[in-house]
Amino acid sequence: MFITICVVHMFLNKPFILASNSASRYRLLKNAGLNFTTTPPLCNEEHIKRQLIQKSTNKKILPKLLAKEKALSVSLKRPNQLVVGSDTIIIFNNMIINKANTLEEAKKKLQKLSGKKHQIISGVSVCYKNKQIWSSQQTSTIQIKKLNQKQINNYLKKTGKQILYSVGCYQVEKLGPHIIKSINGDFFNVLGFPLFPFLSFLSKV
Repeated sequence: MFITICVVHMFLNKPFILASNSASRYRLLKNAGLNFTTTPPLCNEEHIKRQLIQKSTNKKILPKLLAKEKALSVSLKRPNQLVVGSDTIIIFNNMIINKANTLEEAKKKLQKLSGKKHQIISGVSVCYKNKQIWSSQQTSTIQIKKLNQKQINNYLKKTGKQILYSVGCYQVEKLGPHIIKSINGDFFNVLGFPLFPFLSFLSKV
């Protein structure tokens, strides 16, 4: 218990490393007033994901497992610093949705999601001295409005190719609300990071 308190106290007063290339996660944590630096994960995320799926890992726990792998990959190089990893997936019809590579693919994806619900699952892992000391995972449900072809075309014309960085082909912090009917769950989780449980972890002392 004493060691845990010391680790959390250090976390509250010193910067940590965010093992991520995500601009949205960076903005989210900066806006929350946290002090950190970023570095890319030192692991092949897609390879690890494929391995976990081949092992019949429950899709819904993938974010937590991938977040751990990302954090550990950096912690192995920086063992004396606290490292935070995070990962997000979208589940639709029990299948993992990947990013669209073109606006044409984005159009087809929005046609499938139109009028339906899907789940956004985000996991976060904190590692120190090459070990995971805390983790959490949150699920939010999003329903997309019933969209016709004209609405989808107009939406993609406004968003442009930046929408290809969003797995669901929407950015809830930008133009996403124009096509989203409802969000059930943690809003920050939709942005790609379960902020509330993370801040709760930081405030334990």
